[in-house]
Amino acid sequence: MTELSLPASPSTSPSAAPAPRSVLQAVGNTPVLFIDEPFAPPPRGFWAKLEGFNPGGIKDRAALYMVDKARERGALRPGAPVIESTSGTLGLGLALAGVLHGHPVHLVTDPGMEPIMERMLTAHGARLHVVDRPHPDGGWQEARRGKVAELLARYPGAWCPDQYHNPDNVAAYRPLADELTGQLGTVDVLVCAVGTGGHSAGIARGLRASNPALRLVGVDAIGSTIFGQPARPRLMRGLGSSIYPRNVDYPAFTKVHWVAPAEAVWAARRLAGRQFATGGWSVGAVALVAGWLARTQPEATRIAAVFPDGPHRYFDTVFNDDYCRANQLLDTTPPSEPETVESSASREITRWTRCANVVDPVPAPAASRTGAAR
Repeated sequence: MTELSLPASPSTSPSAAPAPRSVLQAVGNTPVLFIDEPFAPPPRGFWAKLEGFNPGGIKDRAALYMVDKARERGALRPGAPVIESTSGTLGLGLALAGVLHGHPVHLVTDPGMEPIMERMLTAHGARLHVVDRPHPDGGWQEARRGKVAELLARYPGAWCPDQYHNPDNVAAYRPLADELTGQLGTVDVLVCAVGTGGHSAGIARGLRASNPALRLVGVDAIGSTIFGQPARPRLMRGLGSSIYPRNVDYPAFTKVHWVAPAEAVWAARRLAGRQFATGGWSVGAVALVAGWLARTQPEATRIAAVFPDGPHRYFDTVFNDDYCRANQLLDTTPPSEPETVESSASREITRWTRCANVVDPVPAPAASRTGAAR
């Protein structure tokens, strides 16, 4: 049986506290849901942290925190523009921060952004800048970062969060760790998608304050460079990277799994049909890995998996049959368990695979870290 833990409903009595007057109060305190079938036979399962209950998703937390800290330090002056690269979710959080604090928001994206995301960002007041070709070495992400640099020069006084390398992106997720502890008690295994590296690093550090034995399992995309694979064109957005974000806490990971697009689609759609709570690429990939852990770890192991957002932005991709057929994403059932490699350098990975030897593919120091093509 699934269990849903929701924030307490406000009282309707005359003495109740006033209702929230700002959308800021809707960020955080997201529920958890116990997921068993179709991934694990009851009573086995894992707990999903449903970050899609935030107004824009998990990155509302990081966007608001990075903006607040920059304002405190004076790096972001009142009314100054905020300029950043995004595939979508951080953009929603920055648009929220811009509305709350009065900053114009410029977001650099690429042609892979979903139409619904473009329209929502524009509706929330953000100005979009779309790059038209990938960087020859760093793909679309490096092309977007180049455009950000150009816009920063065009708008004197503008500020860039630099989500890939900003330590505030990590610190922003300590409250999420505290929420998990309050909801679940001791967490034995944490499963996170890895993109900028912010939420995996921040949540794990917070949970390890009370449980140093916590195991962190990262979930990456096929074709991502983060854990040492060659960069390839990627359909999946929100996890994976064609650059090397410095917020990725490599020593913190116990294992990493790579998941292919068709495998993530299968899992996201099975979640929708069995649990109703679902999401897109990252949610599908994380659920696939967390479900396998629930089947294979001792029954008492408490597994928490972070679902970064909900399904809404994926109606034109993950949940669109025409799109999925065109990209050969349907009629694929993942194997019951991943393949295993000794290191990320063993071979190029093309399907669900795990590795217990997690290393930084570009050890510090390095002034510039870009992968190959997106």
